[in-house]
Amino acid sequence: MAVPKKKVSHSRKRIRNSAKKLSEVHYIVCPNCSFLKLKHHVCKACGYFKDGLIYSKGNH
Repeated sequence: MAVPKKKVSHSRKRIRNSAKKLSEVHYIVCPNCSFLKLKHHVCKACGYFKDGLIYSKGNH
């Protein structure tokens, strides 16, 4: 069974864990309704993606 021979320092531990950090969320403005939305996602306010209507916000 593998056992560490030396204590891992705070610096080395933090350097290793820095690769696991979360990436920043990027928002863009919807060209149809000017609502903030995630890139490559359907707009939650108007239901448009690129130039077409994907779903309508009416009663289902």
